[in-house]
Amino acid sequence: MKLLFVNRFYWPETPATGQLLTDLAEGLAACGHEVTVLTAGHRTNAPGNETRAGVNILRVCRTLGNKPLAFALFHLSALRAIRRHADRDTVVIAMTDPPLLGITAGLAAASRRASCIQWIQDIYPEIAVRLTRHRWLSMLAGPRNGFWRKANRCVTLGADMAAVVRNSGVRSGKIIVQPNWGPAGVEPRPRETDSALRRAWGLSGKFVVAYSGNLGRVHDLGPLLELAELLREEPDFAFVFIGSGAGERDLRLSARRAGLRNVTFFPSVPRGQLSESLAIADLHAVTLLPGCENLVFPSKLYGVAAAGRPVLFIGPAGCEVARVVKTADLGIAVTRDSLAAAAHAINEIATDRSRWQRHALAALEFSRRHSPATAVATWRQLLADLQAEAPKSERTLPTSPVTRSYS
Repeated sequence: MKLLFVNRFYWPETPATGQLLTDLAEGLAACGHEVTVLTAGHRTNAPGNETRAGVNILRVCRTLGNKPLAFALFHLSALRAIRRHADRDTVVIAMTDPPLLGITAGLAAASRRASCIQWIQDIYPEIAVRLTRHRWLSMLAGPRNGFWRKANRCVTLGADMAAVVRNSGVRSGKIIVQPNWGPAGVEPRPRETDSALRRAWGLSGKFVVAYSGNLGRVHDLGPLLELAELLREEPDFAFVFIGSGAGERDLRLSARRAGLRNVTFFPSVPRGQLSESLAIADLHAVTLLPGCENLVFPSKLYGVAAAGRPVLFIGPAGCEVARVVKTADLGIAVTRDSLAAAAHAINEIATDRSRWQRHALAALEFSRRHSPATAVATWRQLLADLQAEAPKSERTLPTSPVTRSYS
């Protein structure tokens, strides 16, 4: 089966969608599928066409930053490339970077009579409306819903996101719930207070609460600074932000204005050093802005679990991430209004070795259930189902969604 993935990021880029796509594309190529990835070039030395681990990589344009012009350029380039490379034997698989890529990919796939899968990592325009308050953007939901309904399958990350897709008019039989996974190559490391990276970053002997990943607006990062304020008189605690994003500038400015000397910032590390970077933390923070909990599922949760570290989730009570953290015993789940309780719980985990170990072991068990190999197996079954349907003049779809348990 010929697979044509479309996403703005792919190897060697490090954004989460690029890492996930790299794992899946290479895994499916290893199983014998003919895999091509349409992506953008973000490095001047990246070739326009190359093959890596059995995957044909086509960089259809060069884009810089997360600007509307860059998004528009990729949409146009992807439209042309899909029409050039897809045919009736192709399955076009559209991710969601840039936003609303599913519309462009769905339109191009339909013009070539190719099958189409919408792999929904986040839900736009609802996220944009929540962040910008520009309600006029809601008009884009109509055409987006139309291409969801026309797709052969819609793959979502969790039950809450699946409910949004179902409420858009997509039949339940088309919806597959397939969680993300920890990046391939991330391995747990022993808990150390004086590793080489801790020494280099000035964190030796500290209990480190880390946020690692995109410092974007959908992630509610202000409460972490409030926690740092609550624990600023405790010399053994350090709060670390590893990464960059749209919210980084304001976050740094707020920390500086508050005089939070227990807060430090570091750039993202190459993927080959991710295990070492994740291991510096004793507790990893995962956050979600209220109002976005049904529109995105933070993939960093799976990387944290793969590293064998407990989780501090700050976000709406009862949302899917909170339910996962509590059900799987991964750590602490609190709302942004209960930070005093969170500070107390952090103190408890810092001083109770057995509790820390319990959450760490639960994280590793959770990671084993959400691995790249598990995802590849699910996608192989999905593609086999599509292939079995292909000879029919009218595609007959299952009557109930395929799901995976988080428990």
